[in-house]
Amino acid sequence: MLESLKVILEIQELDMKMIQLMHLKRQRQKELDRIHATKSALRERAVEKEKEILELKKLIRLTEGEHDEILAKIKKLESQQSAIKKVDEYNAITHEISSADRERLGKEQRLSDLYEKLAAEEDVLKSLNESLESTIQDSKAFESEIQESIREINEEGRFLKGGRDTLVKGANPDVFRVYERLLTNKRDRVVVPLENRCCSGCHIMLTAQHENLVRRGERLVFCEHCSRIHYWQESKALEDTVIATKQRRRRSSKV
Repeated sequence: MLESLKVILEIQELDMKMIQLMHLKRQRQKELDRIHATKSALRERAVEKEKEILELKKLIRLTEGEHDEILAKIKKLESQQSAIKKVDEYNAITHEISSADRERLGKEQRLSDLYEKLAAEEDVLKSLNESLESTIQDSKAFESEIQESIREINEEGRFLKGGRDTLVKGANPDVFRVYERLLTNKRDRVVVPLENRCCSGCHIMLTAQHENLVRRGERLVFCEHCSRIHYWQESKALEDTVIATKQRRRRSSKV
């Protein structure tokens, strides 16, 4: 096994942890965004409902004004009618009064419908405001927990990056550039062991010649299917590394 891969494997372990942290952070941020979206949607609906109620009140005031004008008209016609002596004129005004009275009844029915609609819309607005307040109160603790979780993730990420930066200084620059390019493309482990002549990255069987090249560890050997870098997992070069510790744990768990 290339000595330069030993440091790369240590860097890879930190990178995998950092990728997991980033994935967890995205999940937690999505939870936070969903809470904010719910509150925002309730606020928007409440604002829209307030606008609708305002327009409804304007319409009611307008209809009330029209109703008052009709009442004034009827009163004036009735006053005129009382002073008329001729039958034809009296009947004509009576007809006008009847017509105005029908219009009055229509306006009163319209007002009744508008008052009823206003009461219903105000109930909806009240319910929206109550839902918003309830959501705000209920989500406070959850939002605080998520924000604390994200803070801890950021702190752990900074710690891991510090360790990674230290390791990178001791890594072979050429090998590290190859590793970073592969990591950027796959966002997964790119330096993997051969297991029973099988790539543990893409799980495709390789040739005996390929295995021998990996065993010798004289140069970087790439999987011909997925381009990952292979290493021989029983290599003494792995002693005292995180990889060796993980392998010992796996073997112990199988016993």
